[in-house]
Amino acid sequence: MGQSAEFGKFLKAMRSRMTPEMAGLPPSPTTRRVPGLRREEIARLADVSTDYYTRLEQGRNIHPSRAVLDSVGRALNLDPGEHAHMLALLENCASTRRSPDPSQTVRPALHQLLGAVGNVPALILGRRTDVLAGNRLALLLLADFPAMPAAERNLTRWIHLDPQARELFRDWKTVASEAVGTLRADIGRHPNDVQANQLVGELAVHSEHFRHWWAGHRVAAASAGSVRFHHPVVGDLELNVENLSLPDDTDQVLRMYTAKPGSPSADSLTLLGSYGAGQAPAPEAARTLQKKHPTPRPPEIAAGQPSSSVRPLRCQ
Repeated sequence: MGQSAEFGKFLKAMRSRMTPEMAGLPPSPTTRRVPGLRREEIARLADVSTDYYTRLEQGRNIHPSRAVLDSVGRALNLDPGEHAHMLALLENCASTRRSPDPSQTVRPALHQLLGAVGNVPALILGRRTDVLAGNRLALLLLADFPAMPAAERNLTRWIHLDPQARELFRDWKTVASEAVGTLRADIGRHPNDVQANQLVGELAVHSEHFRHWWAGHRVAAASAGSVRFHHPVVGDLELNVENLSLPDDTDQVLRMYTAKPGSPSADSLTLLGSYGAGQAPAPEAARTLQKKHPTPRPPEIAAGQPSSSVRPLRCQ
């Protein structure tokens, strides 16, 4: 395995978030000049020399064993997604060749699956969180991705740059931050992807939040969770999210949004589907639902703090 500057930056970012309490160390008797633990503290926790760990963070061309990497991961309190990202950075940055970018296609059987679960919003996401396909209910819930120019059919881009996305997600900052983490994990597996680095550059220019989260080396690999919406037609919904990997379709994920049976959100999804099919007076029905199940709107989203240096992830 080769070594990369990105690998070292990732270790440094993970060290900077650590506290003595997180590492099981006694509180520092003096004020620390910079956030996080010192290199020598991480080295001691990982049972390696300070010089060796320093060379890891500096991106030196050394070849740590898997046992050493696992030990460093434990010392940095990495979760499984972050640990996998660390290994991907070290392995995939061994080559400076550009990642091949074949056309991303969705198998006919998967299109049929999207149609078969038509009462459940479902998307197929590909490399870089590109939206490759979606059923009618997913497009009604989120956005009409097929109507967008091909270069703009990207979930992370839409979440960060489309004002309607900020209105749609009641916890926009959480959703947007996780999207950044998902994009970083993907680029860790494909660090020389030209289109991905162009996307990072565009988002860094136009989104302060993106710059802040990208600089923090956030990694997200969540397979399940929940999302709260405030939809312009049917009002408030809370849906479970499942991200299912497709073993026969490299780098593709099936994302599905489901509501608890019998819940107000399930009623709202049914209403949304009827509205999309032209079978219900949706605005009036939506107002009825809102009166029946009122939910206060969240406070205005505060602006994030920009970072002074944001760079796409590239091997060096």
